[in-house]
This record gives sequence, C-alpha cells and structure tokens, in this order.
Amino acid sequence: MKKLLMITLSLLALSCSKDNEDEYKTLISEYSGGEIMTTFDISIDLFGRSPNGLSTDDFIKFSGGNSLFRRNWVAAPSSVSSLDGLGPIFNARSCGACHFKDGRATPPDSSGKLILNGLLFRLSIAGTDDHGGPLPDPNYGGQLQDAALKNTVVDGIVRNLPSEGNVRVTYKEEAGKYADGTTYSLRIPNYEFYNLEFGELQGGFMFSPRIGNQLPGLGLLENISEMDILANADVDDYNQDGISGKPNYVWDIENNKMTLGRFGWKANQPSLRQQITGAFNGDMGITSSIFPKDHTTAIQQPLYSQIPNGGEHELSDDSLESIEKYMKLLCVPSFKNHDDEDVLRGREIFDDLKCSSCHIPDFTTTDQGLEPLRNQKIHPYTDLLLHDMGDGLADNRPDFDANGNEWRTPPLWGVGHIERVNGHTFLLHDGRARNAEEAILWHGGEAQQVKENFTKLSTEDRASLLNFLSNL
Repeated sequence: MKKLLMITLSLLALSCSKDNEDEYKTLISEYSGGEIMTTFDISIDLFGRSPNGLSTDDFIKFSGGNSLFRRNWVAAPSSVSSLDGLGPIFNARSCGACHFKDGRATPPDSSGKLILNGLLFRLSIAGTDDHGGPLPDPNYGGQLQDAALKNTVVDGIVRNLPSEGNVRVTYKEEAGKYADGTTYSLRIPNYEFYNLEFGELQGGFMFSPRIGNQLPGLGLLENISEMDILANADVDDYNQDGISGKPNYVWDIENNKMTLGRFGWKANQPSLRQQITGAFNGDMGITSSIFPKDHTTAIQQPLYSQIPNGGEHELSDDSLESIEKYMKLLCVPSFKNHDDEDVLRGREIFDDLKCSSCHIPDFTTTDQGLEPLRNQKIHPYTDLLLHDMGDGLADNRPDFDANGNEWRTPPLWGVGHIERVNGHTFLLHDGRARNAEEAILWHGGEAQQVKENFTKLSTEDRASLLNFLSNL
C-alpha cells in the first residue's frame, strides 16, 4: 500500500510539472518585440536591426540616423557643418562611443584608470530647479565632463582646453554565502573626483553614476499607454505585497508641462526625443531646438565662451528626426530557446520569486505612432516605474519624484545578448554587477525578500533561473 501511494504521488508530481511546462510554453513567446519589431539575427550587429517592410521614407530616415549615431562630431568651424559644434567640454564624440553597436557600455575596470568607457556622473546640490528637477552644481553643472577640445585657438593661441575633471573608479570585494553553502562575492564601487578645474564641488554635493544602456525596443516602450503603466503603480502598497511601484513625473520641455517619465535610469525623461537631445547636449555639448544652450556654467564662461560653435542648433531638426526614427525602430532580439524545458523552469522560478511583480513580462502597445510600433504584444519585463532598491544601490540623489534609493525597473529583454554584442555581462546602473546573478544579489529595499528567497534556492534552481535570464 505504501509503495502504491509513493507511485501515485510521483505520477501526480510529474503531471503537475508537465502542466506547468505546458502553461509556460503558452506564456513565453520568442517574439520579444512583437511580430514586427523582433529580430532573429544572431550576429554581433543584432541590436542595430530595423523591422522588415519599412516605407521608403522611414528606411531613409533610419539609415541616416544610423550614420549620425556612429559618426564622430568635430569642433567648429568644420568643412562638414552638419557634424561640427562638439564641446567645448564633453564625455564622448559620438553616440556610439557610449552605446557601441547600440549596446551597453563597459564600465571601468578595477585599475583606477581614467577611461570611464561610457560611465558618466550626474551632479547636483540640495534643492530643486524651477520645475522640481535636480539643482545643478554651480561650478560644474548637472554632469561632469571629463574631456575637452584640443588644439583650439583661444585669444589667438593654439591650446588644449581643460576638461572639468576626472573620476577614479575602484572596487572592494564583499563576500557572501548561499543557503547551500556556495560562496559569492560582490564588488562595491568607490568614486574619487580629482583634477577639478573650476574649484571644489559644493559642500553636500550629490552625484549619480550612469552607464550607457542597450537601445533596442525604445520606440515600443514609448508606445505603451500611460494608463497601462499607471495600472501597475501602487505607491502606498495597498495590496500589501511589499512592492509599491511609483511613477516619476518630470518636466516635458517641448510641451511645457509635467508628464510621466519613462526613459533613463530614474525615468527622468518623458520622451525619446528629449532623452536624445539631452544626451547630445550633456554628453557631447551639442545644442538643439530643445536644448539651445551649451551646458557651461557662469564660472566657465570666460574660458569656454570664446570657442566657436556650430550654429544656432548644432543638431538640426532634420538630423534629430532621423536619429529619433532610428532609435525608435531598433528591433528587439528574439527570446532564445523559448521552449526549452530548463528555460521554462527558470521562468516559473522567476514568477515564484515575485520577480515579475516589477519586471512585468507583457504589454500591448497603442495603435498610435509609427506603423511598426502599433498594436504589438511585447515582452519587455519592466513596469517603467520607480522602486526602492535599498541602501546598497542608493545614489542618495533625488531626481524629480525619484528619491535617492529609487530606480526605474530596467527592461530585461535583450540582456542575454549583451555578451555577444559587447563582449561583457556587466549590469546595473553603474555596471558594478559582473553578471545577472550579482545583479539579483544587489537587490534590496522592496526586493529584499526576493533576494533572500533567491539565496535559499537550490543550486539547480538558481541555474535554471539564470538560464532563463540568459535567453531573454
């Protein structure tokens, strides 16, 4: 009788496992970006693909934007007037310098070298600006520029301009242990500002490191309705699941109003268009109709104001339209091995741990905007909302409604392809996590219980979860 009971229970367990596998086979689609905006390319150029069937005009704009994205900007005046106006201080000469092959930047190594590799630093002091955003440092502005023009004529003399300063990045290892005894180590970054050209940073200054992220799917994220995003917000945690989900309301420059933020590590940009022009201005010193002034401060004006610029709007509206269309139409990589048994098991564990409470798998885009972006069933694994991630990941710097502990849930689609495109697996806002496993272990705040439950998984279940993530 006992033997018969054991056989019956085993058969029931197998049946339940098969039912779960069948359920997740219906949940997981290989079309991460929908049937139009998904690419099945497996080359190192897979992040830069456009959808099939683009109109002639859209294809021309996409191709033009692709070229602009990769080209280096130069100092003015130049024979190529459409690409002059760089600087005078900047972080990069092209978009592709921080988003190589439309992918994720590699963070600095532990040697403390000056090269930041697409890692930039937002700066601010206590208080807010006229629209509730961060108040820039009076001497250095809202972002530290660690490069400047060379061989430039100032007062009739050829000289190399000074950058604002440098940041040295080093790491300290901190050991930890899983419930099964397996050990791990997390690296804690330390940032040292030095060679500051325009005096000391203000007392109590705040900074936030930000790594360049991969770009596929941004047009689809912009085409999720605000109503669908806000449906997942629960600021006061009324359902008592420990997860709040908070929208960030930010200043929309073109429309002159506060609106929902959805781009950037803190959801501090309301539109892809403003995100693009903000990066041109802050990262390269390129003006546009949205950001018509250079980002230099009053103390810097006597030196930098003598440098020729590239005209009223160094990034023309036509060039902006091309690069915006290019970035909107970058396809999302397909979900690899979407019907593999171990991958399905990993997705089941992902849900059991409540990872999907913030990394929401599914949305359907609106019927507005560019044709390829309309009515697509997409699987970005984000809610585009802010969440308290704990003191360990805190930058302690407010950004509109985001406090110093809060970050936007990053989309997970495409993370399994970063290594192929960019040759690394570094994650999180400053690249401190060397892989997805470390990224999970850095979770705290609202995700503290999720992290603790992850550390209690068996070795096999941890491997299945990580296998699932590596195939996204």
